[in-house]
Amino acid sequence: MRSDNKLTVVGAGPGDLDLITLKGIKALETADVVLYDALVHPGLLKYATKAEHIFVGKRRGCYTYQQEQINELIVSRANTHGHVVRLKGGDPFVFGRGAEEIEYAAARGVEVSAVPGISSCIAVPASQNIPVTKRGSSESFWVITGTTRSHQLSDDIALAAKSTATVVILMGMGKLAEIVHIFESEGKSALPVAIIQNGTREDEKIGVGAVGNILGIVEKEQLSNPAIIVIGEVVRHRTQLLQIQQEVISEIAI
Repeated sequence: MRSDNKLTVVGAGPGDLDLITLKGIKALETADVVLYDALVHPGLLKYATKAEHIFVGKRRGCYTYQQEQINELIVSRANTHGHVVRLKGGDPFVFGRGAEEIEYAAARGVEVSAVPGISSCIAVPASQNIPVTKRGSSESFWVITGTTRSHQLSDDIALAAKSTATVVILMGMGKLAEIVHIFESEGKSALPVAIIQNGTREDEKIGVGAVGNILGIVEKEQLSNPAIIVIGEVVRHRTQLLQIQQEVISEIAI
């Protein structure tokens, strides 16, 4: 076992190559091994020039490694190589299992630290000019996983649907019909919805509508995972801003 064994869990940001923190880049530059997920921009690996790169992510339900295997790999590589960077999309402590991996490594004598990342739950809506809070529209926001560990829809969505808060749902596209039904049952068919696929990336796609018609928009625009669902009055800000910009362009043209 090496005396300099270390784990740094790093948030890579929501997808855009430039949305990783400077501290995250510095961690990659000193890494001996990088374990990275599917939602991490591959261009970030260029900063880890001396490291072994190991893909441990999930694509379309196919796991390269189970979580228990990742935990074991972190410890074994730390003991044989030194500094392991666990590179995760978004922020590692927002539905990222970063806490689980840190706890596992720390219990086995590995030095641990975390570098926060820009979370997709805030950054992806912002990239489309959708604020999660806005004076007069929303005083708070919920961030909820669409699918729980037992592969069921989170009960918190039903609670959130009763509030006036913005609701941001991650990993929820497979449960979208159920989510729509919950909000419709609260009389919120007209509530605005935005679905953003591959947020902040070059291939980003967006569909905007309301609870009552968003399923049709998803089908028309062929939206799928990875995507973020934003439900709330704040979605109107994007539409209003686009209208203002168009009006300004029209005035200039005249």
